[in-house]
Amino acid sequence: MKTSGAPWADRIRDLRVLVVEDDTLVGLFLEALFESIGVGQTIEVAHSLDSARWLAQSGTFDVALLDVNLGGVPSFPVAEVLQQRGIPFAFASGFAGDEVQARFPGVPVLAKPFQAAELAAVLGGLLG
Repeated sequence: MKTSGAPWADRIRDLRVLVVEDDTLVGLFLEALFESIGVGQTIEVAHSLDSARWLAQSGTFDVALLDVNLGGVPSFPVAEVLQQRGIPFAFASGFAGDEVQARFPGVPVLAKPFQAAELAAVLGGLLG
């Protein structure tokens, strides 16, 4: 996917991305989707709340994409860590984002399933 022309397009190749997704196949799909829009440096996938929280606390990331529901548990503690560290993030969900917007106003929510263009648009917004 072509991303040139956007102010963040030159930086996308070197992004470090945290993906929080409990479904292994969806996680692989998201990695491929990020790569399809030009992200090629680091894409780290966490499949559980514990590993996601640890990575959010100790990892070095430019942006993050969080599945709202991790095996019945919300990913909100991870979002709180990212907020504290100043790491921009978006949520991905197959359900309505009302609770997300109530807790994290203004944070983008991608409705699953989404396309590469939607991911690129949200990524561009996060990078400003």
